[in-house]
Amino acid sequence: MACAYCFYAQTEALFAPGEHRMSDLVLETLVQDYLSVNMPTHHFIWQGGEPTLMGLPFFERAVALQKQYGHKDRVVSNALQTNGLRLDKAWCEFLREHRILVGISLDGPESLHNHYRVDDRGQGTFARVMQSISLCREQGVEFNTLTLLNSENVTQPDRVFDFLVQEDFRFVQFIPCTDRHPRTGDPMPYAVTGPQYGAFMCRIFDRWVAHGVDRLSVRLFDSLVSYILEGHHTCCTFNKDCDNYVVVEHQGDVFCCDFYVTPETRLGNIMDTPVATLARGEAKRSFARAKRKIPASCFVCRHHALCRGGCPSDRPEGDGDTKNCMCEGYQLFFDHALPRLKEIVASFVSQKNHWT
Repeated sequence: MACAYCFYAQTEALFAPGEHRMSDLVLETLVQDYLSVNMPTHHFIWQGGEPTLMGLPFFERAVALQKQYGHKDRVVSNALQTNGLRLDKAWCEFLREHRILVGISLDGPESLHNHYRVDDRGQGTFARVMQSISLCREQGVEFNTLTLLNSENVTQPDRVFDFLVQEDFRFVQFIPCTDRHPRTGDPMPYAVTGPQYGAFMCRIFDRWVAHGVDRLSVRLFDSLVSYILEGHHTCCTFNKDCDNYVVVEHQGDVFCCDFYVTPETRLGNIMDTPVATLARGEAKRSFARAKRKIPASCFVCRHHALCRGGCPSDRPEGDGDTKNCMCEGYQLFFDHALPRLKEIVASFVSQKNHWT
């Protein structure tokens, strides 16, 4: 694909020219290092660019190494985020056999998806992605959809929701595109504003409630339910600190976050330093704590405990004195959805207590 908003196009200049492919040596070092860390579950999330371009043998090798270096009393999970173009029967058999959760990027019905998600010839990719989804279903592959909200689909929540429901997708997520021009800092033409995002999610929430809250899982709503019930989110956007994971690039360089693959946030390289040492080091801890540096207005906001300033990458100036560009949208959505969502959670808990 050659999407207008390609996530990795902005980071390509960081690396040397040529193919950016992880070697077997780096892969084995990564797996062995990570699985040596004493923790109950080890999560591998394979992203890209497009991870399937590495080819199926790379991932067969990865799973073999996980079995070689894993421990009987610990869980290893794998997830793959893909554009869906290269999934065939062999891929699907592998994904099903090893219970790898697949996230497939899909921006809505054909005209909305094809507006920005084109191939390197400028042709729309919707039909090929839907063909891959059909194959995943036939082969019993677990998958969810990721819809990137952009200037086209953000104004059409009903079309997007109707499409997702008609196609019987059960697990979906909506991610706002907040890209800014690297020199001017202005929003890119395909990006969404806070109010647009808030209005979109308000409408999706209303449709979700009417559709049946137990019939469709929406990632943001699930995270809010977790917060209401247990006091913590399942979505890192609203966590207090940025400490959920680290990113390992093809040559072994480690970074704090996939939104911060920059020279300033490089932690080191796994070929020189164990990944656990890098993940627990002062540079990573300092990055994690930096999320707490938010504008004074956030501390008096009615949603401060829930939002925690949002993702730092969505603060236009990249510092703690600037309000998140999604702030107005978050406030709009939280004001609209939280009262009803709390009622839904309370009803669910009451019913559960009744039957137990």
